Amino acid sequence: MTPNAAGELARLNAEYEALIQFLYLAPVGLVQTDGAGAVTLMNPIAAQLLMPLSRDGGLDNLFAALESVAPELRFLAERFEQPYGKICDGLYVHLHAGAAGKARAGKPAPQILSLTLLKLDGARLMAVIADVSAQVQRERQLRQNEAWLNAILTGITDYALASLDLDGRICEWNPSIGRVTGFGEDAVGQPYSIFYPADALTLEHRCDRLREADDNGWSLDEGPRRRADGSTFWGSVLIAPLPDRDQQDGPDGGPAYCLILRDISDKRDAAERRRRDVFGDHLTGLANRRAFFEAAELELARNEAAPRPTAVIAIDADHFKAINDRYGHPGGDAVLQHMAGILADTFRTVDIVARIGGEEFAVLLPSTDLARAAVVAERLRAAIASEPAPFDGAAIRYTISAGVAALDPQDGERPGVDLLLKRADQALYVAKRAGRNRVERWRPELVQGGADAA
Repeated sequence: MTPNAAGELARLNAEYEALIQFLYLAPVGLVQTDGAGAVTLMNPIAAQLLMPLSRDGGLDNLFAALESVAPELRFLAERFEQPYGKICDGLYVHLHAGAAGKARAGKPAPQILSLTLLKLDGARLMAVIADVSAQVQRERQLRQNEAWLNAILTGITDYALASLDLDGRICEWNPSIGRVTGFGEDAVGQPYSIFYPADALTLEHRCDRLREADDNGWSLDEGPRRRADGSTFWGSVLIAPLPDRDQQDGPDGGPAYCLILRDISDKRDAAERRRRDVFGDHLTGLANRRAFFEAAELELARNEAAPRPTAVIAIDADHFKAINDRYGHPGGDAVLQHMAGILADTFRTVDIVARIGGEEFAVLLPSTDLARAAVVAERLRAAIASEPAPFDGAAIRYTISAGVAALDPQDGERPGVDLLLKRADQALYVAKRAGRNRVERWRPELVQGGADAA
């Protein structure tokens, strides 16, 4: 070897050692993989964050380790066609408490990870992982503050202003209500939910908004709204308590809240893009795991103030591995997309329909007891069994199994999101073990634990 060659080799070795040292001392988790996700390098922080997700104690493949909480990651990597670049930036991965609870002693268990995936070249990927649980809590508050400021400072040129009584009924009509919504004086005495699509707001949610306005000084949400002729538009509704309402005599003494309804249809596309980027599943278009857990946590928190039944349905495509083996991943994706379409058609606007794993879906049904949730789950099962998924000129017939669990305030229980979903999963396991293509309800005598019968 010539002196020049030896010097070059020494320089490369020194750079390599410096890179390895940086990898292990970096303040965030770093993982290098091949194009299929097989891990080639991993620093200690990444191992600490990912180990609770490992079912067998191994971390050989990044995609496999994250499949249960970030199923879209493999999908994004496979469809990234550039020779190099950023595949995803700051993807939030919502961990369940069971996995997060295995965190090392003495430190808070992570609940949400941020993951950025880079394609270095045709053969290598690099993942950057960080615990952002506290940051996400701050972001939620900032989003609420931003929405409040927008409601005050932006586009208040055309709005409907209504006064509400203590029960949320419209006290009096004015021309602004007719101008924006088309409702006439017959709106007086009606609950403010007449401005919402029929399945977008439950009675309990209507009361929740008033309580949140009492607690926070205001309550604001955006989404589909309804005009008197049945047409819909994208609108924001701000509810704030009136400062002098305590001076009113009795429940019918006069206005207690002010409601401002704005038509913000021109901002819907931008809002929907932000929602999909943060809370949407890239393959199916349904809500993602993060959206499901945030919605479930909010719903159960509302239950503390005003108990009401809440149900969860856990759903799994039967024999999905066999579908992938026969038709390839594109065929499996077609089945998941077809299944997502039927899910979206089956449930209400107020329900949260989410993809939370590879072929695993979950539905949160507010103000719904176990019996009603089981009826809807059976309707879903029958619809999927009767309608094959079209793919490449063929029809892929498939079925689902579902497990249903519910929180009944009459039982005196206050289970968290994870326990409710765990019960639904236990019922799902029973459905699979009993032959699949069926719906099972959770009951206390169900056998605890057990491996997935996929």
